[in-house]
Amino acid sequence: MLFVGCEDRNYPAGLSEYEHHYYIVYVPNNNSMVTVSRERTTLLELPVQFYSEFERDYNAVANYEVSTGDLAETAVPAVRGEDFEIVDQTGQVLNPVDGKYQMIFPNAKKAQAKIYVKLLNNAAATGRRSVNINLVDNIQEQFRVDIFSTAFRRTIQID
Repeated sequence: MLFVGCEDRNYPAGLSEYEHHYYIVYVPNNNSMVTVSRERTTLLELPVQFYSEFERDYNAVANYEVSTGDLAETAVPAVRGEDFEIVDQTGQVLNPVDGKYQMIFPNAKKAQAKIYVKLLNNAAATGRRSVNINLVDNIQEQFRVDIFSTAFRRTIQID
């Protein structure tokens, strides 16, 4: 026999220390790998979800970076500017600031966005090359954008 009890608890709607705390994650919600052909001519789109339950009078900024330091030992690192570029939706090259790229979420509203990667068809590259595009925390005085450990990395394998 199974007994289930329900207790009426009065939980607060939210804690003040989390009112300006947001999350950015990859969609789907995992750290999966994407394999693409170096000859691909269309932009690779990496969808992300910005989680917020509020609308603010400021823009929240999420950060991401290109990383090869955390690849498997056997992986050959892909090189930005030779194998790929990080671009906007029109294909214009984006330049990182202090090694990080930004995604701006107006009024800190919940939204989906995309990170775009352009393959450069590097004929001199032989074999598979890899790079990670990592979402990273952005802690500011006014807000905080965190990541989920289960959905902060996309490993791109270029064949």
